[in-house]
Amino acid sequence: MLRSNNNITYDCTYHVVWCPKYRRPVLDTPGVSERLIEIAHAVCDERDATIVEIETMPDHVHLLVEVDPQYGIHRLVKQIKGRSSRLLRDEFPALKQRLPTLWTNSYFVATAGGAPLEVVKQYVANQRNV
Repeated sequence: MLRSNNNITYDCTYHVVWCPKYRRPVLDTPGVSERLIEIAHAVCDERDATIVEIETMPDHVHLLVEVDPQYGIHRLVKQIKGRSSRLLRDEFPALKQRLPTLWTNSYFVATAGGAPLEVVKQYVANQRNV
């Protein structure tokens, strides 16, 4: 779906995956997964990002999200991970006992959708002939 702001029109969907510290299966603790999803939705609503899909596994999170490229996926992920770490560790004290921080510093991100790379390369290469 095309979206726009004052400067650009965009269609940027990202697949993001991140894990708890030491890949501990803390997301199967009752209530943690549901609260994490609520927090992610709240952050995305504030940043005008749209969660297409979110799924938690005991030891990692998958997020499919649309975000303004001028805001940046890195900022959005940082905010989701930062706020969720703080709130979840406050609301679920057992998480503080098991982990020094909730999330690892790293995460995986890839763009989703669109045409395959070879099709786009061919399209760009053929622009002069159009």
